[in-house]
Amino acid sequence: MNKDKTENPEKELEQTFKSFHHAEKTQEEPLIRVMALHALAYCERLFYLEEVEEIRKADANVYAGRRLHEELDKGPDIYALELASETIGLRGKVDCVKRESGQLIVCEHKRGKSKEGAEAWPSDRLQVLAYSLLLADHTNEDISEARIRYHADKKTIVIPVSLPEAKKEVDEAIQRARELRRSLERPPVTVSERLCRTCSLAPVCLPEEERFAADEEDLPQRFFPPDEDRRVIHLVEQGSSISKDGEQFVVYKPDGTKKGLPGLTVSALVLHGNIQITAQALHFCAANDIGVHWLSYGGFYVGGLTPGAGPVQRRNRQFQALQNPLLKVKLSARLVHAKVENQLRYLLRLTRGNESGRSLELEQGFSALRGSVQEISRFLENCEPSQDLDSQPIDFLRGIEGSATREYFRLLPYVLQLQPEDFLYFSGRNRRPPKDHFNALLSFGYSLLYKDCIGALLAVGLEPSFGFMHTPRSTAYPLALDLMDLFRLILWDIPLIGSVNRKQWTKNDFEVTGKQVWLNPDGRRKAIALYEARKSEKWKHPVLDYSLSYARTIELEARLLEKEWTGTPGLFAKLRLR
Repeated sequence: MNKDKTENPEKELEQTFKSFHHAEKTQEEPLIRVMALHALAYCERLFYLEEVEEIRKADANVYAGRRLHEELDKGPDIYALELASETIGLRGKVDCVKRESGQLIVCEHKRGKSKEGAEAWPSDRLQVLAYSLLLADHTNEDISEARIRYHADKKTIVIPVSLPEAKKEVDEAIQRARELRRSLERPPVTVSERLCRTCSLAPVCLPEEERFAADEEDLPQRFFPPDEDRRVIHLVEQGSSISKDGEQFVVYKPDGTKKGLPGLTVSALVLHGNIQITAQALHFCAANDIGVHWLSYGGFYVGGLTPGAGPVQRRNRQFQALQNPLLKVKLSARLVHAKVENQLRYLLRLTRGNESGRSLELEQGFSALRGSVQEISRFLENCEPSQDLDSQPIDFLRGIEGSATREYFRLLPYVLQLQPEDFLYFSGRNRRPPKDHFNALLSFGYSLLYKDCIGALLAVGLEPSFGFMHTPRSTAYPLALDLMDLFRLILWDIPLIGSVNRKQWTKNDFEVTGKQVWLNPDGRRKAIALYEARKSEKWKHPVLDYSLSYARTIELEARLLEKEWTGTPGLFAKLRLR
């Protein structure tokens, strides 16, 4: 009988628990990619976005780097190895391994320039040290040298490798990477503007906007793309279907004709009514960040293709942040202020130059809207932290928003150049379903906008169910409705009113069922064209002072909203009509 086991059973049990704990930790901790360590040394926020939140975007620099590696002349003494080590905790693909004078050498190729023409950048150095450790672990050979070739300035930097020192340095980076993986908090922007300028995730991170929100001294450089380089495809012809052939979509019409669409030029598919889509096409959309949205024949939003588990951290942060009553009140106040002020500015713009001809009722309406704007402004000034804050301020703001919106719709007939006998004459808002032609147009356009707001929120990784002003209900996502309020006027009311005053609509664009009025397929195509044309228009953001399309503005506002609890707050809901 073993004496140690009988004399000290508590120690044996403790060791057993430690062994189980170690085994469990080993299973829990996934291997770190070597390229993830490269990102970590470049910028901790970049590492977090790519490895924890699983946001990866390939820009022109990334594709150029891939082409460089594909074009490298690999001779008979050069190897490409994919390695992994549970002991080290790393995995990665070594593109170039040479054997010279009996020694194995890791070689890494970079498109850019070396640091001051004489040394390697810290992130590149950490990368080749990690590859050297993996190679040594795989071959049981000593690695004493690594090389980095910078093609822009044609410099080869030799990195001496001491495996014990390299392991210590790499282990520290792995430990930091694991700490970040366990955190729900996105690291702050701490690197220089120069590094942000060449980062593929700058349009997601928005570092310059964050710096601007912090001090507002210099206007931010624009890393956010001004326009969407892919297009939204709407399918409205009933009985159509869409499938995948290679990397393209094929649309089949009911008459037997078909049309091919390059898949990677599509940002979203919007299926109106009875449209079929194959499982292969859906899988392609999910794998390539292509949104899929289903609308009913009448324009009601049915549902959309949601992303995988990547946004877990973002949604946890959102849920925690929106438990704060004061934050919800402040966001609601800013949102209502923007919506009402823009409504007032638009109506005043339409009647500019004819102040003397305004009716008393019109002037009273303007006065009511001005009063709402002033009331919200005073509320914002006095909105201070409070421990006993309840839902009443939100109800107060909802009341102002509701009253202002009713006043706005009451004033619309004065700016629409229509007579009461016109089929598009507007006498008040009604919906679910719309009972007149103008309301049918309003509702259909708002459905398109609602779809885009959901798409933007999902692209940013936010949960549309967790809003701050609109009450949760089963018929619509509250956060999508919140975001919509910034854009109802700008993206649909303005172009719609312009098209109505230009007499672009006829009764043939509609169908009437009892007391319900709908757009027919031709009317939907016309409305979609009007809406998409408006989205493609450029405008200058009044605070950030750079130009971008309205389509990109929806995503920008969603990202600025997330910065209210992840980053630097203060830029959400600042957009205004000029």
